[in-house]
Amino acid sequence: MGIDWFPLWLSLRVAALSTLISLLAGLWLAWLFASRTFRGKNVLEACITLPLVLPPTVLGYYLLILLGRQSQLGKVYEWIFGQPLVFTWQAAVVAALLHSAPLLIKFSTAAMESVPRRYPKAARSLGASEWKVFWRVSLPLAWSQILAATALAFARSLGDFGITIMLAGNIPGRTQTVSVAIYDAVEGGRGDVARVLVLVISAIALVSLTLANRLGRLSVGKAG
Repeated sequence: MGIDWFPLWLSLRVAALSTLISLLAGLWLAWLFASRTFRGKNVLEACITLPLVLPPTVLGYYLLILLGRQSQLGKVYEWIFGQPLVFTWQAAVVAALLHSAPLLIKFSTAAMESVPRRYPKAARSLGASEWKVFWRVSLPLAWSQILAATALAFARSLGDFGITIMLAGNIPGRTQTVSVAIYDAVEGGRGDVARVLVLVISAIALVSLTLANRLGRLSVGKAG
């Protein structure tokens, strides 16, 4: 039984990159939602949460329209990088990002909101800037919950199928992630390959979820 491990390594790389981008963007959005009130806030939160409820094929279609070669964003990307975004491994990162970022942002917002308001308020009264309040007060107090959300987002990134296959395709050795490879193996009658990949990806997801649960309990313990 010969197994091509490229889909697994690609999935790990895609999940790591998408999780990192989700974390960087999610921290700012979580702080914004938790500490600010502004016009259109509810609409923006709904738009960010929407990928959690829409079918993956619908999300993939939206991305094809938004980032395809005929779109303005697609043309700008191709002009900058010299190649189209669709049907590349970078497209798989975008797909995983859309699949996992809403989860991370929602949990990180809840973590920021759980920080007792008296601590940021005391820091501001002592002359701390908003950046220092965020970096030295709110973030350290919410960090364990945010790390738990990050672990969940990583596990979710590993399992995307619908968005990935529509935006990145199924090109062996280039864009075939592990979820797509499992589907391909089952369709091709290679059940032994599919079983091994399923077991490996399940083990990685289990480790990620165990870490998330441990970090979540740690944050509860601190709160208590």
